[in-house]
Amino acid sequence: MTQQEYMERESKFGAHNYHPLPVVLAKGQGVKVWDVDGKEYYDFLSAYSAVNQGHCHPKIVKALTDQAQVLTLTSRAFYNDVLGEYEEYVTKYFGYDKVLPMNTGAEADETALKLARRWGVTKKGIPNDQVKIICCEGNFHGRTITIITMSNDPDSYANYGPLTPGFERIPYNDVAALERVLEKDGKNIAGFLLEPIQGEAGVYVPDDGYLKKCYDLCKKHNVLFMADEVQCGIARTGKLLACDHEGVRPDILILGKALSGGVLPISAVLADDEIMLTIKPGEHGSTFGGFCLAAKVAIAALQVVKDENLAANAEKMGKIFREEMKAIKSDMIELVRGKGLLNAVVIRNKPGKTAWDVCLAMAEQGVLAKPTHGNIIRFAPPLCITEEQLREAIGRIKTAFKQFE
Repeated sequence: MTQQEYMERESKFGAHNYHPLPVVLAKGQGVKVWDVDGKEYYDFLSAYSAVNQGHCHPKIVKALTDQAQVLTLTSRAFYNDVLGEYEEYVTKYFGYDKVLPMNTGAEADETALKLARRWGVTKKGIPNDQVKIICCEGNFHGRTITIITMSNDPDSYANYGPLTPGFERIPYNDVAALERVLEKDGKNIAGFLLEPIQGEAGVYVPDDGYLKKCYDLCKKHNVLFMADEVQCGIARTGKLLACDHEGVRPDILILGKALSGGVLPISAVLADDEIMLTIKPGEHGSTFGGFCLAAKVAIAALQVVKDENLAANAEKMGKIFREEMKAIKSDMIELVRGKGLLNAVVIRNKPGKTAWDVCLAMAEQGVLAKPTHGNIIRFAPPLCITEEQLREAIGRIKTAFKQFE
């Protein structure tokens, strides 16, 4: 089959809820992928930061295949011999009392919202019909009905009503806005949910000190600080967690994507006993949440992050990338921003010269990235990328931009 035939088959039989770049991939290894014609590319999206450890990492794949031949799924109707091992490993790894395992990032966010609401009612004493969660403009936490309620992007929430009550949205990177809403109605607010760096919004990095000030305000008003680190966590920004840049320990930590190294859908919510034990048996769960394969894969994926010092490499490579992008002489480049290896280039769109056009040109040169919000290109290669590989990819990116001079 030709690439066009592969794409037409997807269009014919699949829902039209994505608009992919016209590249049909067939193989991946490390920082590179290959299309069905054998052309090689540097992957600068990493499946939206799910493949931090690199494509098909042999240690992660081995953990998957070894366990797949023994036991894959028991459901939580029974104990098994690997879930407890994972729960001990992941709670000690991130420093929490308990973990609630789920599958997707959206499920983890939903779980965190349920935990916050339950804690608000049973521990803080908020009347059940008056519990509020504060969220931020520009957020992206997933695609469920409840989560899109928090979004101010019409592509996410429009024509899906009625939406879920109990949320109030404030500007991101605005400490004063949080302070005002907490002063006004703090007694009814159970949690404040945010992305430490907004990924889908275009790698929007808040001001230094923003996270710590928000955390301190939450403590003052007995409100849970909830960090969605599904995309920016697990070494992506140059620290294990993006919150670590400001020494903030979230009351509820939400993880996904790179928790599996891109091998399986695995997510997790971590919290201490006071919060986690508000949910009793039968009150929340998932057939696949914490299943045997996931447990072994997540341990391997997190161990790779530690053994290969991926956070330190992300910090070092990210600085090189931003410096080189800022050095490009192009009137199309409006702004370069990011942290670690989560970066974005804001494009001045003109007729025939858009972020989409740049991504097509980069694909021709053998680098894959994707626009977000029309004029922002997100660059997030696997964290195992070497300086030699990074500089080669940067050279290809520069060649692509030259086409628009």
